[in-house]
This record gives sequence, structure tokens and C-alpha cells, in this order.
Amino acid sequence: MSALYLLASTFGLVFALGLQSQLVNNGHYVAAFLNSAAIGSCNLVLFKLAPDANGVEVAAYLAGGPFGIVASMWVYRRMREGTLLLQDLPLIGRIFSERRS
Repeated sequence: MSALYLLASTFGLVFALGLQSQLVNNGHYVAAFLNSAAIGSCNLVLFKLAPDANGVEVAAYLAGGPFGIVASMWVYRRMREGTLLLQDLPLIGRIFSERRS
């Protein structure tokens, strides 16, 4: 289970850091301020779990970053184009859950 937490926290951290870079570079002060909480939260999980990681957990840690940065770039671009808005996120969640069933 900690491998899953490491994967998720690394994904979240790199996603938030990538998003933070875009937010800061484009002058979105409030969003950058709020996004810092996500960065801090993911860091706390990593600081707690990473020091005792075994081989599988290290692999999960390393896998989260590449997916996180690509997802961050995709989401930011869609937000800028206006094709992905925050009110669309529940719809996106339903689409993904329907595909699994």
C-alpha cells in the first residue's frame, strides 16, 4: 500500500510543481498561492514514506514524476484554451468511471 501512496504523492507533487511553474510564469498569484498547499501536502507524504522505501516503492516513487509532469502540462494547456474548466471535472470523473465498468 505504501507503494501506491508513494506513486500518488510523487505524481501529485510533480503535477503541482509543474502547474506552479505555469501559474507563476503567467502571473496567477492566487492560484499559485493555493497550489502551494498541494505541494506541501505531497512533500509531507514523501518525507514520511520515502526514507524506508523498498525496491517496489522506489520504482513507484520514480514512476509518479513523469506521469505527473505530463498530466500537469496537459491540464494547464486545456485550462488556458478554455476546453477544460473546473466545472467540467465531475463530468470527466464520470467518463473515466464509466470506462472502467
